[in-house]
Amino acid sequence: MELRSLGRTGLMVSRLALGTMTWGSDTGADDAGAQLKVFTEAGGTLIDTANVYGGGAAERILGQLLTESIDRAELVLASKAVARPDHPRRFDASRGHLLSALDASLARLGTDYLDLWQLHAWDDRTPLEETLAAVDIAVSSGRVRYVGVSNYSGWQTAKAATWQAAWPGRTPLASAQVEYSLLARGAETEVLPACGDAGIGVLPWSPLGRGVLTGKYRGGVPADSRAASSRFDRFVGRFLDDHSAGIVEAVATASDGLGVSPLAVSLAWVRDRPGVVAPVVGARTAGQLVVSLDTEELTLPAEITAALDDVSSPVRAG
Repeated sequence: MELRSLGRTGLMVSRLALGTMTWGSDTGADDAGAQLKVFTEAGGTLIDTANVYGGGAAERILGQLLTESIDRAELVLASKAVARPDHPRRFDASRGHLLSALDASLARLGTDYLDLWQLHAWDDRTPLEETLAAVDIAVSSGRVRYVGVSNYSGWQTAKAATWQAAWPGRTPLASAQVEYSLLARGAETEVLPACGDAGIGVLPWSPLGRGVLTGKYRGGVPADSRAASSRFDRFVGRFLDDHSAGIVEAVATASDGLGVSPLAVSLAWVRDRPGVVAPVVGARTAGQLVVSLDTEELTLPAEITAALDDVSSPVRAG
């Protein structure tokens, strides 16, 4: 798999990242191990997790796999902190919570450092300078190599990047995770320009439009799909409208012409957008993941990219 620089840094990562959001909940340890195996065998290096995925189970499963079958040094291990879903304070970017959460993540993962540590969300109750001071402590202590943000708006990204660049010795931001796909192009308005200006690499989450761009919902809602579950129905339902359906049909037309899957078309489109380093792809099984990995050899023709750009544009003429 092709490697890319993570933003304006010397860290090289695979141009697809393996997401672990379902590990420990929808995906058990055996399936997780099979996913990690096919991902690394395909040349993938960037593994994305978080302290809250599966209530910590995702990190524990990944940590166990690292001790059993995978060489830690071959991976770029990324995790996150800030979110506290079972706490009255949903987002907590205070120094005390962040550093405690980092230590807990390292213990679950069975490693003494993270290659990339990401602030999972903005916390408007904590001064940004306190949050970023905790980031600098994590790096200077050797527990973290690079840092990033996740789900920040454009102004939040720019503010954090500017603060870190304002004084020698502060750790620059290497990455930003944001939802980005043919069905969700809002990041192009402010987040992507802020990242481009600051030299921050973009890691799109939900690059397949929460699964809708695979085409699985073209004939309705399958009984075994996320949209049919009470846990994810609202999450997926956002993209089950007429506008999204038109984009999905355009993707299907392109996939028919190229002889590849709608998934491959959608993933290749976002993977090769300006500023994007590595879309984060998740799967319930290794078989599903293989379909995403098969896009490595696909580059969309310019005319198809232009057509998809037009039909999915968030600013429509007339």
